[in-house]
Amino acid sequence: MAKQLPYAAMREIFARFQAAEPEPKGELEHVNAYTLVVAVALSAQATDAGVNKATRGLFAQADTPQKMLDLGLEAVTEHIRTIGLYRNKAKNVIKLSQILVDDYGGEVPSSRAALQSLPGVGRKTANVVLNMWWGHPAQAVDTHIFRVGNRAGIAPGKDVDAVERAIEDNIPAEYQRHAHHWLILHGRYTCVARKPKCGACLIADLCQFEDKTP
Repeated sequence: MAKQLPYAAMREIFARFQAAEPEPKGELEHVNAYTLVVAVALSAQATDAGVNKATRGLFAQADTPQKMLDLGLEAVTEHIRTIGLYRNKAKNVIKLSQILVDDYGGEVPSSRAALQSLPGVGRKTANVVLNMWWGHPAQAVDTHIFRVGNRAGIAPGKDVDAVERAIEDNIPAEYQRHAHHWLILHGRYTCVARKPKCGACLIADLCQFEDKTP
């Protein structure tokens, strides 16, 4: 685990990320807060591309909790059968849709606690929704962010909660809203797991990773 980078280095890193991609976007396709919740919940142990392929047809038929309930468990299961753990995820989609209809008037709540009360929605999913839909500077730590944070010294931590706290504590406030996406995209396309593309990395000179590749 690398040591936490100093403030000056953190400012420079995120200034470069911002210059390269001023408005980073998530790659999960959605049309409203509800379809975003469903898409993020389905993305656990699955790729965004795989989720998008499965949900295009699903969301064309059901883009609200009530429409999803009307579609029914069997049809939802069939739509997402190419996604890992699809049977359990389909059940959660139906359950969370029922709760949204019964307890929230069919609307997606905007608090982390309320979101996490929904079946299949953990802290990471809640943070993604808060960040992407409401613009809240919530930090959803996935495997990419965990790797980049520890490798580079941007947000070192022994577990995802520690990395989340390190991001919130050490990244300058003006970069907090987009930090989640900058770090995910950096981990997905540059600071990859096995052979990081250090030669093409825009923060290589500031990164503390000792085994840099050409």
